Formats: sequence, C-alpha cells, structure tokens
Amino acid sequence: MVSQEKPTILVTGGAGYIGSHAVLALQQAGYGVVVLDNLVYGHQDITETLQVKLVVGDTNDRTLLDDLFASTPIAAVMHFAAYAYVGESVTDPAKYYRNNVTGTLTLLEAMVAANIKKFVFSSTCATYGVPKTVPIPEDHPQDPINPYGASKLMVERILADFDVAHEFKSVRFRYFNAAGADPEGRIGEDHNPETHLIPLVLQTAMGLRDAIAVFGTDYPTPDGTCIRDYIHVSDLASAHVLGLEYLLKGNDSAIFNLGNGSGFSVKEVIEAARKVTGREIPVVERDRRPGDPPALVGSATKAQETLGWKSQYADIEHILTHAWNWHLKRHKI
Repeated sequence: MVSQEKPTILVTGGAGYIGSHAVLALQQAGYGVVVLDNLVYGHQDITETLQVKLVVGDTNDRTLLDDLFASTPIAAVMHFAAYAYVGESVTDPAKYYRNNVTGTLTLLEAMVAANIKKFVFSSTCATYGVPKTVPIPEDHPQDPINPYGASKLMVERILADFDVAHEFKSVRFRYFNAAGADPEGRIGEDHNPETHLIPLVLQTAMGLRDAIAVFGTDYPTPDGTCIRDYIHVSDLASAHVLGLEYLLKGNDSAIFNLGNGSGFSVKEVIEAARKVTGREIPVVERDRRPGDPPALVGSATKAQETLGWKSQYADIEHILTHAWNWHLKRHKI
C-alpha cells in the first residue's frame, strides 16, 4: 500500500466490483480512502485485502452520513453504490428508485451540508437506451429503456441541478461493459447472482455451469450475435482517479463516456475464452432477449482528450486472462 500524501476520498460501494478497483487505484495514487458499503452485494473480505477502512452502512442513512462527514476530513466522494440488475429493475422499480435515486439524493444533501462539493459518479451507457449511432458520443440522446438506466439518468439530472444551486461539481462517467480483474489478482468480480457474460463464460469453462447461453444469433452483425464494448475494470478505475483530479484542480462539471471504442461479439468472447482457458465451453443458443440492441460501443475520445485517459488493456484476451486468473483463485480451482 502506498503511503498517503493526498486527501481522503469516500468511496461508496467500495466493497463491490468496480468500486473496489477504484479504491485500489486511489491507494496506488497516494489518496486516503474510506469505504461506505451496506454489504448487500459487496464483500468485506475484499476491503480487508485492500486494508481500507470500511464503514458498514447505507447512503439512505442521513445520520450516519452526517456523523461520517463530521468525524472524517473527506475531500470528495466517488459514488458506486447502486443496484444494477436491469431485469430486476423492471420487476421491482421501486427498489431501484429508492436506492439509486433517493439514496444518492440523501448523500448529496449530506455532502452539501458538510461543504463537500466534488463528486465522481458511476453512471452508465444504459441512459442512452437503444443507440441511434455507433460509437455513441456523449451528446447522444438519452432515452433509457429500463428503470435502472432511468434511475442513473435521474441522478445525472440532479447533479446538474445541484451544480446550478450549490456550485456542486461532478464528473459523470457513462461506461459500457466492465470486465476483467486486477492484473495482479488481488481483487476481481464476484456477483451473486451473476449476469455478466465474461464471468458466466469462465464459470462454464470451470465446470460450474453446464453451458453458456447465447441469446440471439440472427442480429445484423458479422457473426449474428450481439456486440458489446468491454472495458477493463482497472482502466475504469484509472479514469475515476483522473476524473477526481480533474475536479480537485477546480475544473467545471463534465460528462465522459468510458469504453474502448470497439466491440466484441458474444461468439468472439466465447472463442477468446476457449483460447485463454484451454478448455471446452459448451454453448446453448436461445432466442433474442427483448431490448438487447445489436451493438453497444462507446466513443471515449472526450475522456482521452480532456483527462489524458488511455485504456491499458483493450485486448479481449488480456481482459479474459486477468478475469480467469481471478476466478481460479476465488473458486480455488
């Protein structure tokens, strides 16, 4: 762990997948870190691995937030705490609006009361809905097709309004498919239930699943399967540190897409996983899922030009290799 030379940052959801990688990136950059996580989906053992202070609690708990901000000198907040299962958001929208919107609003009000006005927000490409152009730029119309995307878009609107009312500065990152794991294998992806393609493919390679389902093989893409923009989680984390430093330098609020600018099809991911793991990965073809666009690819030109951000692990085999090593370690296989 790097000794602290810089201010302390609160990371909500820092015991989760992307949040924990942001914690690691902050530590490596010399920042102090405090994690706030209710551990509904986060993992306490990951915070122990990172040797970071963990406050177990919820962003809807205003008293806890007030006490935390009063007792700890926090310079800024990175906000990852959110429910993120698209299907569940459709069947239980209240859960998503209560947590993702109301919880964030409570956090923002507590920050303003404590005069903490720098905020890095984990948003999503789901705010765009079905893309009209690919790659998707930041000024693409936002028309989410599920409550999860709508909840993130609502927070973006709240942040814009807080900027006008309170000079509250934020960086909003809309990103695509987070994947991979810490290259050194310290932390990685561990969801329950798991819905992401890459861990599902790797679990199939490990024999934990009988087969990987491919939903739709008749899309207007080169091999008929959906194309998605996979971005290494460590690259996401490095972008969040750059976004934080952009705000700490006194810059205005900004919005950035984070992606590799190119995508991989479902079949390409499976074939690359076979190569990386050296194992057979059985496939079962299913019908298309409603609402799945043929291709989702983001343009990260703005983040590259404004923040100086650059993806270090754009190759799908690098992403899969890091994820595979983590899963073997996590499942003790």
